[in-house]
Amino acid sequence: MIIPPKLKKSDTIGIVSTARKISLAELKPAINIIESWGLKIKLGANLFEEDNQFSGDILQRTSDLQRMIDDESIKAVLCARGGYGTVQIIDKIDFSKLIKNPKWIIGYSDVTVLHSHLNTLGVATMHATMPINFLTNTKQALESLKKTLFGYTSILEYDTHPFNKLGIAEGEIVGGNLSIFYSLLGSNSDINTAGKILFIEDLDEYLYHIDRMMMNLKRNGKFEKLRAIIVGGMNDMNDNDIPFGKSAEQIILEHTNEFDFPICFGFPAGHLNDNRAILLGTKSKVEIAAKKVIFSNNFQQ
Repeated sequence: MIIPPKLKKSDTIGIVSTARKISLAELKPAINIIESWGLKIKLGANLFEEDNQFSGDILQRTSDLQRMIDDESIKAVLCARGGYGTVQIIDKIDFSKLIKNPKWIIGYSDVTVLHSHLNTLGVATMHATMPINFLTNTKQALESLKKTLFGYTSILEYDTHPFNKLGIAEGEIVGGNLSIFYSLLGSNSDINTAGKILFIEDLDEYLYHIDRMMMNLKRNGKFEKLRAIIVGGMNDMNDNDIPFGKSAEQIILEHTNEFDFPICFGFPAGHLNDNRAILLGTKSKVEIAAKKVIFSNNFQQ
């Protein structure tokens, strides 16, 4: 796995939107925060373009990401927000220069398309908060992004969850948004989960659809040789008039109970104000004990 180098002060971060549109007013607080970290910012040429809900049309969004990848002065690429649209451009991007000159691709939610595709190409990526969320993020979430960008090893401890399955696991961590991960099955961006730790999170889904997605992952063999599952935020779930009868966490547990790998719930990552950074594609360790969970993301460059 190719691990992009850590950043140093005066380095430049490129900001693009591969999906939903964003305004300068929405972006400005994040620009101020990132600059306060001693970093420079370069905005995508088409960042504030609009094509209905998108940040420009497919060609404009493709062009912005391609330029940031190809520009050797850009040391990391931060996606401004999620939404929908990254899958529209993924097959139009040439990642050859990123492989030769690796840099962190950063974001979550719809950016899972990039996380998954780059994992298949052997490049680590950063699952972390995005500029649209900076004003509502916790201090810990922003500090997590900052420290991870500058290469500090992350060790996270948090309280246990009643649904946790105890155990210790080590392996490469992969995944991201469950709906996106599910939507990529069978494509060129479909990741191999064998021998790995799978992280999943989601937002605003119907409970029956969580069940459908978990069934599909199981039927595609994604749980067969897993080392562990880490479940982040599963927020604002929807139900039908006739209740499904189970929470998202209960559904996940039901479809993985037959396997002997450990599982932890309530991990502070995903569609949460406290969205901590995870270096996908890197070797990680999770210790799930009776009273606490300890997660370490081993990154030193």
